[in-house]
Amino acid sequence: FWCQGYSEPGSGSDLASLKTRAVLDGDEYVVNGQKTWTSHAQHADWIFALVRTNTEVKKQQGISFFLIDLNTPGIERRPIISMDGGHYLNEVFFTDVRVPASNRIGEENKGWTYAKFLLGNERSGIAGVGKSKKKIEKIIAAAQQERGIGEGKLWDDPEFRGKVSAVSSKLSALENTNLRMLAAEAAGKTVGPEASILKINGTEIEQSLNELFMEALGNFAAPYEPEGLNIDANLDPVEPEYGRGVMTEHLLRRAATIYGGTNEVQRDIIAKHVLGL
Repeated sequence: FWCQGYSEPGSGSDLASLKTRAVLDGDEYVVNGQKTWTSHAQHADWIFALVRTNTEVKKQQGISFFLIDLNTPGIERRPIISMDGGHYLNEVFFTDVRVPASNRIGEENKGWTYAKFLLGNERSGIAGVGKSKKKIEKIIAAAQQERGIGEGKLWDDPEFRGKVSAVSSKLSALENTNLRMLAAEAAGKTVGPEASILKINGTEIEQSLNELFMEALGNFAAPYEPEGLNIDANLDPVEPEYGRGVMTEHLLRRAATIYGGTNEVQRDIIAKHVLGL
């Protein structure tokens, strides 16, 4: 089970400024530093990490890509609890961690190139077209059950239907962009700045849908106890079955426009590589 060691305190949006250091000592590197926002590191056996191996060159050119066994002496993992009460994220500390030189991927100081390739694919995946299509179906089903204004159901309200239709139209456009990118990849082309377009629109659509789901549930969306996620807690649910986990998802995915490279940074990438600004 792997986790990803990219972000550091002060080096998130400006990832290339990372400071975790690896110094070659014989046939091993000695690693010191810290990673943060490391998803599921509490479960992981290994971490693939970006570390600095040269401080004398341009910051993007002095980074290497390492595979590190998390059971190696000198590694400490500390939990970061999200505002939904869940433990997904962690801090990972490296103190004189010895990593075999054979665990370096590719050439020394070329890690930034490899990371950009991985991030392009990650951002494309974050778009989550299939997941959002399923969520629209669930929102419509909930709105057909929940009361709207007067005696009718929420789905009878043209204003609410208009909101769902607007997001659905954006999702259709996103799906077409995603399909074009997949066709380009199948033709042997590499992922380009369109990955940033997918990431921006996919996460903003996801957040809009979560807000619509909350609106559809009305009062049922308000109660939330993290202990209720524990199946042994014996708490009786107060919301209908289709409302379970909606608040959790809403709180957790507020970070969707941040992780995988903030949407602000993605707009900078588009401005540079698409618009030539």
